[in-house]
Amino acid sequence: MATEEPNYTLLSKTENFELRRYENQLVAQTWVSGDQDAAGRAGFKVLADYIFGNNTAPSGESSKISMTAPVAMKFEAKQFRNKNDDNEPQKIAMTAPVSIKQEQQQNNGKWRVQFTMLSQYTMQTLPKPNNPDIKIIKVPAQTYGVIKFSGLAGSERVAAKTAELQSWMQKQKLTVIGTPELARYNPPWTLPFMRRNEIMIAYQPK
Repeated sequence: MATEEPNYTLLSKTENFELRRYENQLVAQTWVSGDQDAAGRAGFKVLADYIFGNNTAPSGESSKISMTAPVAMKFEAKQFRNKNDDNEPQKIAMTAPVSIKQEQQQNNGKWRVQFTMLSQYTMQTLPKPNNPDIKIIKVPAQTYGVIKFSGLAGSERVAAKTAELQSWMQKQKLTVIGTPELARYNPPWTLPFMRRNEIMIAYQPK
């Protein structure tokens, strides 16, 4: 069976870049420490434990939840983090998107790792995590600038692709309202040339 991915409306496309509109979606998220690779592995392990059955369904029993793509990571400076972030995502101005979100290490930084939940679920029907480090968040509809790339998504490659996307969005005079997200669509055993990665940055529609 094909892995479900979030639906979006393609607003614009060039050879290397896309503008997309995503509707509301539910995500399971956790915060982890370490560099990009270590955080990605740790966050995936925590969230995989949840979808593989460490949860409580409305029936009172555990339930397996099918995997979706991508797994996302995102970078964020801690001083901009909303104290109520576990309940309501915060829009953050950019100073210069598997989702992974990182807070800078010098500020006790952590990465935020997210799994998107299947579209069939609602907040009421989705099994609740037994692990208190996992939160279920309703992400509001957003528009993103996106750049795709294959191969390994190491920190240097991610930084280079992020810079490309930021430069292109600035040229398009888009008002950025989020920090870059790294989205990975393939399991770790996928050959590098077959991998699909994306950097996503939220912006304010005109």
